[in-house]
Amino acid sequence: MLEASIRLLDSGTADFQQRLTELLSVEAAADAALGERVADIIARVRDGGDETLLELTRQFDRWQPQKVSDLQIDAAQLEDAMLAISPQQAAALQHAAQRIRHYHQQQLQSSWQFSESDGTVLGQKITPLQRVGLYVPGGKALYPSSVLMNALPAQVAGVEQIVMVVPTPEGEVSPILLAAAHIAGVDCIYRIGGAQAIAALAYGTATLPKVDKIVGPGNQYVAEAKRQVYGRVGLDMLAGPSEILIICDGQTDPRWIAMDLFSQAEHDEMAQSILLCPDADYLARVHAAIAELLPEMERRDVIEQSLARRGALIKVRDLAEAVALANRIAPEHLELSVADPTVLLDDTRNAGAIFMGRHTPEALGDYCAGSNHVLPTGGSARFASPLGVYDFQKRSSIIHCSPAGARALAQTASVLARAEGLTAHARSAEFRSTGDDS
Repeated sequence: MLEASIRLLDSGTADFQQRLTELLSVEAAADAALGERVADIIARVRDGGDETLLELTRQFDRWQPQKVSDLQIDAAQLEDAMLAISPQQAAALQHAAQRIRHYHQQQLQSSWQFSESDGTVLGQKITPLQRVGLYVPGGKALYPSSVLMNALPAQVAGVEQIVMVVPTPEGEVSPILLAAAHIAGVDCIYRIGGAQAIAALAYGTATLPKVDKIVGPGNQYVAEAKRQVYGRVGLDMLAGPSEILIICDGQTDPRWIAMDLFSQAEHDEMAQSILLCPDADYLARVHAAIAELLPEMERRDVIEQSLARRGALIKVRDLAEAVALANRIAPEHLELSVADPTVLLDDTRNAGAIFMGRHTPEALGDYCAGSNHVLPTGGSARFASPLGVYDFQKRSSIIHCSPAGARALAQTASVLARAEGLTAHARSAEFRSTGDDS
């Protein structure tokens, strides 16, 4: 049996807090050279437009588009993609899309107003974004589920146009990505990737429209480009490595838990998989299950490195301490693999998504449970939320003062404005109160 390498920690030891801090830390030293390369690409696309996109696509994606129209994918290609995938894949995409759409329809917000006794009206107007850009990885990483998760909430929100960009290395177009885009209602698709695609979405070109917000995962160049264009356009989030934290009472099949840990570890070598349990014997059984199952995994090398670098099996005093640690860690995915997960739910404050009970593996949330799999990472679940319909809608305040309401509010506004030394503000309010323009 393979001896799997993973940290074994105990919350009762004197050095636990230090070791936990080391476990959670991620080397995030800024790569100045990467930032400069991305800044150069953004500037070139901003100034050179379509011709620069053609040039960079030839250079980085290793195929030879001759004209800008070669970068576009038309409706006929999307319909062909539906025929190119298997019936099982088509059915799975349709089923997942139906569930994702239904879940996100519950998030829709409505505009509202209320009237005060003097006739003043206050309210909020909800407006969908006009145009959103969706970045989709291509090449080795193919995530049709991400197409559904990013595009469907935008569609439910009422976004007028969803623009998708996807790199096509060696000129190869993935039918299942195009099929997912077709099902999710993507309006137009361009065969570009990397920092140049983010720049094109942020600044627009003669062919590719400028968007209001960019969503979707990508490599380090994409992440850095998103960071640099933020403020010119909105962003979903700057995501880090995938994470799973499992709280278990020691009664779930250890093989199930081992595989749940693998489900995030297989993403990349920096993904994090942690198990918290008060039963030391159970942790040993999970460790043995990891060693038993690891050799049969297709992405064994990645899983092994991930578990060795950032994985841990942690013995805690009890489930209450496990929840407290989970709130400190604020994981992307939290599994409550216990007899009654509802008992732990009220005290659970910080998690991107919470998977309740023994029969709810995180993998179901990634694909078809219905909730969104675009989640905050790196502890940002302390203040951030999953991607949703609300990310594709904006809110405008509505203020409509009656004459009587203006007179009443002007007195308060005048006092506060003069206290701040902003006399034009004060007089603007006072004019509505007295009608005196002297």
